[in-house]
Amino acid sequence: MSRQQIELADEAATLQLGASLASKISTGLVYLQGPLGSGKTTLARGWLRALGHEGPVKSPTYTIVEPYRLRGVDVLHIDLYRIDNSRELDYIGLLEQLELSHLQLVEWPEQGRGQLPPANVVISLATQREGRIAIISYFNEYSSMC
Repeated sequence: MSRQQIELADEAATLQLGASLASKISTGLVYLQGPLGSGKTTLARGWLRALGHEGPVKSPTYTIVEPYRLRGVDVLHIDLYRIDNSRELDYIGLLEQLELSHLQLVEWPEQGRGQLPPANVVISLATQREGRIAIISYFNEYSSMC
């Protein structure tokens, strides 16, 4: 495992971090952790736009999963905030969807504990003074990206 910490001054810096990560990571399971308002969806928005998405990117809080096909890459933007029990992931077929996609950006992964596979990358976001901080942990073959 390798780890890096990045200070994010504002929303633009969070979007830029997402774009930067998109240039390095086009496959794998990415957990986006942090409290409400910490920038998880903003980071995902920057990532998806860097991969070529031109429309709006909003949190899939109510739809749970938003699929994208971008430059030949199948991406899932997932928000598990409304999941009460991780067994619900079986009912909605999420685990099968994970296997059929290339890249998965999962907000609130703790709601899927015990059902979700281990992440390749975990990004923990928190507010700090007037900005945010991101701690990125890379696992397995992704460790060399730090």
